[in-house]
Amino acid sequence: MYRIIFSVAWSALTILGLAWGINYEWPDNVHIDYGLPLVWGVHTVVAFTGPVDVWHVNLANLVYDLIFWLALMVVVNTLIGWASARHAKRKG
Repeated sequence: MYRIIFSVAWSALTILGLAWGINYEWPDNVHIDYGLPLVWGVHTVVAFTGPVDVWHVNLANLVYDLIFWLALMVVVNTLIGWASARHAKRKG
């Protein structure tokens, strides 16, 4: 039961981590970086020449982010299963 609850919560965190945007406002460059821990997308909103709408997407970083989040989910799910089995053994 704990594994299902954890998997649903972790999936929501994964989506949040991939879609999280950090806004940087400099006088001649306003852009939003997407992705945690690696930045996979940069949306430039304002450049030196004025308003723009430019996206730079790094697919390799997106794949690495997914691998990171999903690997952590597998590791923690394994630990939860191990702890549950150990607790069930002790109970008898």
